[in-house]
Amino acid sequence: MSNKHSITAADILPSAVYAQARADWRKKMTALKRLRRVEVGPFVTFYFESYDTMWHQIQEMLFIEKGGPAQIPDELEAYNPLVPNGHELTATFMIEIDDPIRRKDVLGRLGGIEETVFITVGDQTVKAAAEADQDRTREDGKASSVQFVHFPFTQAQIDAFRAPGAQVILGLSHPNYSHMAVISEAIRAELARDFD
Repeated sequence: MSNKHSITAADILPSAVYAQARADWRKKMTALKRLRRVEVGPFVTFYFESYDTMWHQIQEMLFIEKGGPAQIPDELEAYNPLVPNGHELTATFMIEIDDPIRRKDVLGRLGGIEETVFITVGDQTVKAAAEADQDRTREDGKASSVQFVHFPFTQAQIDAFRAPGAQVILGLSHPNYSHMAVISEAIRAELARDFD
């Protein structure tokens, strides 16, 4: 797995080549994503991104949409911002509620949730910054069910995060969704690889 900080057109396999090994790639990504997934409370799941997860996402988009080489620049522009830069963690978090009526009601009360995400490492708190590509909360206060955040770490916070056995907590402090989860040691060790 790679620790590069951006994906280039040269990194992308031709769709025909990717298709031949697609089943293997999907198995590898399923195993990797299992170590990068954290549930927080009853509705929110974080998927921590990496060069590898974003590379796979681009390959899948090209495979499914069949846009060929002309599609590559748009996919790179869309997904490169979520490749960690070596001093951060990045995550997609999803608010997952099966019932459409309940989902609409809950999302209507979670405006600004993307501004309330944090990680604590020992006595240090890293506040998430929402991806600036677009507003994820509508003017009427309804939150998007898909959010993208960056956790900018200082070097001292990186060092603390990397320490084997460090207690790392992921949480949200929204008035209508205040939940936390301890990140397991296996996931902490995997995410520590995202730092330079």
